[in-house]
Amino acid sequence: MNHDLKAAVLRRCRRMEIPLVGVAGTDRWEHPPFEPWMPEEFYPQSIFPEARSVIVVGLPVHLPVLGTAPSIYYHELYRTVNTLLDQYTYRLASFLNDHGYPSVFVPRDGYGGIEVLLKNPVAFFSHRHAAFLAGLGTFGVNNALLTPEYGPRVRFGSVLTAAKLPPDPLREEDLCTRCMRCVEACPAGALDGRDYPEGLTDKASCAKNSAELARRHISPCGVCITVCPVGEDRRHYGAAGGEDPRYRRAREHVQKYGGL
Repeated sequence: MNHDLKAAVLRRCRRMEIPLVGVAGTDRWEHPPFEPWMPEEFYPQSIFPEARSVIVVGLPVHLPVLGTAPSIYYHELYRTVNTLLDQYTYRLASFLNDHGYPSVFVPRDGYGGIEVLLKNPVAFFSHRHAAFLAGLGTFGVNNALLTPEYGPRVRFGSVLTAAKLPPDPLREEDLCTRCMRCVEACPAGALDGRDYPEGLTDKASCAKNSAELARRHISPCGVCITVCPVGEDRRHYGAAGGEDPRYRRAREHVQKYGGL
């Protein structure tokens, strides 16, 4: 295990102001922590055969902006975070390549658009499962990965590398409170209230709702991660005790503009 290289990677992440970083060995995909698990074709080494470790980075989605969703405000934030994740993971892969370790970044989404998701709602690599295996969080009833810092309001990107880096421990604490706010709030009725992975998002219903929002230029939806009570970001923004009427007025204002 290359402890010095991992320390260098973490320093590089701090310079880029990346708040969440975790590492998983590729062997963790071969020993599923729960069932059912993904098919082998989605494992890191099926995508990059030289992979021995996966570095996962996470960027928060700012709660007050997300609170306006669906809106052009959240639409633009979503695009910005995705762009940054692609840039950061590309730069990390380049850093590792420069140090002699074959590495590749994995694009944030990995699909062509909502039209593709309507027909095939699966990407070729799951960043949220990688983040789980890298110890960054646990799954919620909303099928999203919940983190202590931001709840599900975080986007992830990944680097596959031939470097053997010390893995981070899996998170043992179950962060989901089973409050069912996500289930009740989902406009598509895509959540059934069961724990993941027994309860899976109805991806077809979710994609249809997203397609309608995309037609209005205000996708994605974001409701299930907005209402989740988990995350220190709620205390940071003063929104821990339910909906703040000031944010409600802000949402009503923002939703009047920028979309159809």
